[in-house]
Amino acid sequence: MTRRTSAKRKQKRRNHPNENPFSEPSSPRKRGKYNDDTVVDINSQNQHLNQVCATRRSNQPFQAKTPAQENYINAIRQHCLTLGLGPAGTGKSYCAAALAAEALESGKIERIILTRPAVEAGEQLGFLPGSVDEKFAVYIDAFRDILNQRLGAGTVNYCIRHGRIVAAPLAFMRGKTFDESTFVILDEAQNTSPAQMKMFLTRIGENCKVVINGDICQSDIRGPNGLSDAMNKLKGLPSVYIHHFDYEDIVRSGLVKSIIDRYEPQVAHTS
Repeated sequence: MTRRTSAKRKQKRRNHPNENPFSEPSSPRKRGKYNDDTVVDINSQNQHLNQVCATRRSNQPFQAKTPAQENYINAIRQHCLTLGLGPAGTGKSYCAAALAAEALESGKIERIILTRPAVEAGEQLGFLPGSVDEKFAVYIDAFRDILNQRLGAGTVNYCIRHGRIVAAPLAFMRGKTFDESTFVILDEAQNTSPAQMKMFLTRIGENCKVVINGDICQSDIRGPNGLSDAMNKLKGLPSVYIHHFDYEDIVRSGLVKSIIDRYEPQVAHTS
């Protein structure tokens, strides 16, 4: 009897080498009805998911959608400093980022700098985890989508890793000099203070390209903002162009026009 039981154990070990012979047999109820093929390793799929979710590159050449955008694009190409002011959805950020991508791809510039004040829209996010670049990434995601569309996600990732595309908070601009090989975009400029705007403007070197965008009506700071202050102080200077988008220039959607009409009726009715 003992020899027969031992022989059965040896045969069981040969058939199931990784199974503990002294453990209780696992029932279908305990093991569950799913096999190992249904287990997904999320980490191994990250790269694939990033490629799937990333904005795909557009094969269409960059073109203005409205006469106002065409004037704005020509102003950026012809002037050292361009200020784009107007309501949401007019294409201020898209036009600036698309022109920067075009200049980088053609070799006219060597680096794109994206910056904005780290100001939350009405709520405090607290301390965000990660490095400074990771903390600031949430503020600059919209630009990354535009660059992905114009350059391709792979090219954008490569340029970010090698310092060809730099995203940094406005506070980190102090002490820098923007030269002729740089295209700089300051977005959400209505959230800068006059002192911050002065600091940023005095970074401009010879023959560089600087674009400042914002909507004075959507300022999230108290007191005067740097965008309206700069608009008044820089008016009439050579190599500076101030472009105003109107309510009729909104291209994001018809619903956005209706929303702004309800929130800012004086803006919509005077345009």
